[in-house]
Amino acid sequence: MKLLSKFGHDESAATAIEYGLIVALISVAMLGGINSFREELLAMWTLIGDTVD
Repeated sequence: MKLLSKFGHDESAATAIEYGLIVALISVAMLGGINSFREELLAMWTLIGDTVD
């Protein structure tokens, strides 16, 4: 019974899940931002590559 009581009060798993969701949301936002500037980023890297050559 003590084990069941300790398990009910343990919130570390919930905290880990919350952090995981925050990281997932940040990742999705970053991918969306990068995707919206894709053409500009490709042009920049092409210019840099041509300059180096």
